[in-house]
Amino acid sequence: MSDNLHQHRPGIVARFTSWLLHHVQSLIFSLGKIYRSPGPTMMTVAVIGITLTLPSGFFLFLKNIENISGDFRSTSQITLYLKLDLSLDQAGKLSQSLLDNNNIVDTQLIPRDQALSEFKQYSGFGESIDQLNENPLPHTLIVQPIHTLDTFAIKTLLSQLQALPEVDIAKLDTEWLERLYTLIDMAKRAVIIISLLFSFAVLLIIGNTIRLDIQNRYQEIIVTKLIGATDAFIRRPFLYGGVWYGLFGGILSWLLVELSALALSGPFSRLNLLYQSEFKLITFSFADFLVLIVLSTLLGLAGSWLAVARHLNEIEPK
Repeated sequence: MSDNLHQHRPGIVARFTSWLLHHVQSLIFSLGKIYRSPGPTMMTVAVIGITLTLPSGFFLFLKNIENISGDFRSTSQITLYLKLDLSLDQAGKLSQSLLDNNNIVDTQLIPRDQALSEFKQYSGFGESIDQLNENPLPHTLIVQPIHTLDTFAIKTLLSQLQALPEVDIAKLDTEWLERLYTLIDMAKRAVIIISLLFSFAVLLIIGNTIRLDIQNRYQEIIVTKLIGATDAFIRRPFLYGGVWYGLFGGILSWLLVELSALALSGPFSRLNLLYQSEFKLITFSFADFLVLIVLSTLLGLAGSWLAVARHLNEIEPK
């Protein structure tokens, strides 16, 4: 039995080595074939790269919008309009007591006299306000929740503050933010649909390219089958050709998106200066780059596999 195992092991190793060697040869052969046809190769890779650029660019656009909207969410504030009969000293004590709440990071008290002065200065009704016998504005508290609170937690905090006996009205102006997040959710779904459609387009592009390659090598495939080559043996170079197309198309797509982001960085910086903001333009991370390359390569493999499975079986020696 021991002798039989020793006899089988070299055979298994030899078959695995031969199988691995042919995969390497097919990989190099397919790359060499692409290299020897620079014109058609560049056109195919360019079409794949441009096709993948649109969903990739939308993905990057959404990442930047989510980053900006996240900063908006972190600055959400609750405004408390206190009751008119509440004294300034009582308002100050309420402001201090609210800091004991773990969901509140800061409070700011705006006395009613200061609020009236600011309203008079910025509203344009200065002379009309001077005619008032008494100040109609209440003391106001600006409450800053911690930035980690989600929408439900902020609304719960709003209800708790509204229930305080010293508070007349509690207001949270986040309707526009909710609309923004709804639009972002719609955009995400649109990007998924667009990505699926353009992925199908990439499958068609690569499948058609491999189909033409199979037709051009019709006689070579016939001869190879006549000498006993299996379909798997003949299929490998075409599959690796699709892999190369997908890989190069993904790299080109990444370059186009990065160049577009670089072109927009200048106007984006000037916009930051105009609005005195610190928003940063997000580009592809290394993980995003890997995902793009892997997906484009898999699309190349899938497109070539579909083309080979359909057309290679139709070629049989007569």
